[in-house]
Amino acid sequence: MYGWREFVEAGGLVSYGPSLPDVYRRSARLVGKILEGVIPADLPVEIPTYLELVVNLKAAKALGLAISDRFLLLADDVIE
Repeated sequence: MYGWREFVEAGGLVSYGPSLPDVYRRSARLVGKILEGVIPADLPVEIPTYLELVVNLKAAKALGLAISDRFLLLADDVIE
């Protein structure tokens, strides 16, 4: 179980967490505000609002695990 989809793309079984590109976009927006002169302490703390579930069926097969169809329907992305 991983927190980033990139680990699943590299061969991991399952990830559930925020999208790194989304996290980078949010960070860039905050950096832009700081460069415009906003005091960092005045910026709100942000948490990811969207979490994605990614399943790697190839890894599941290699481990001898059966992933239910119901669980796969919940997944945002399935890597075959």
